[in-house]
Amino acid sequence: MIRRIIHIDEEKCNGCGLCADACHEGAIGMVEGKARLLREDYCDGLGDCLPSCPAGAITFEEREAPAYDHAAVLAAQAAKRRDASSPAAPHHAGCPGSRAEVFSRPVSTKDQADSPSAGTSSAIPPSEACPSSDIHSQLTQWPVQIKLAPVTAPFFNGADLLIAADCTAYAYGDFHRNFIRGRITLIGCPKLDSVDYSEKLTEIIARNDLKSITVVRMEVPCCGGIEFAVKNALNASGKEIPLNVVTVSTDGRIL
Repeated sequence: MIRRIIHIDEEKCNGCGLCADACHEGAIGMVEGKARLLREDYCDGLGDCLPSCPAGAITFEEREAPAYDHAAVLAAQAAKRRDASSPAAPHHAGCPGSRAEVFSRPVSTKDQADSPSAGTSSAIPPSEACPSSDIHSQLTQWPVQIKLAPVTAPFFNGADLLIAADCTAYAYGDFHRNFIRGRITLIGCPKLDSVDYSEKLTEIIARNDLKSITVVRMEVPCCGGIEFAVKNALNASGKEIPLNVVTVSTDGRIL
């Protein structure tokens, strides 16, 4: 089948091995000091490895290649864990972005008083627990999905553009005030959408007068796809626009 897959330029490769570490599917390995695509059927074409390469040796290409074999990847990951002798070996199969985690949050006195376990018989309605007068949406345009936004929407002209991974708004508590406020917002998830946003973002950047671009992504490797797409689009547009990339941890901290 013809599909998108990575290409490694061995001339540019400096042998750092960062791409092999970033490839959680195990498609990339080090051979004689150079990164190699060892298993084409393990490469999902999302490009988690691209942002990790300091030498720019990895690119996408469209060519004939075996279909991505997710079942084989999971089996290989499971075998690797069984073979690992270290007790610190990971216990999660698949992308780190889907690893289940629970975060402990401090509970205020008011929260304890309002909690159903503090003598109330049912959960507090959202309108009472968090009055709408206390929190205001900072969103000033619609749609927000990258796939749905019109390329020449009037709100892009003269805008500070925010391009955010879907999960960031849920992980970071004050997302509206710290990131959406004063910006035009686009959101997406390269892992779930399974598309390369570069082409559409290139059009948006090239055809509108943007003042700045802020990318907010999660720390998980698959979020590297949205950062790469924006950087690729900015380069392809031929414009020089200030770009800021902010990374959010899975427990809601700015890294």
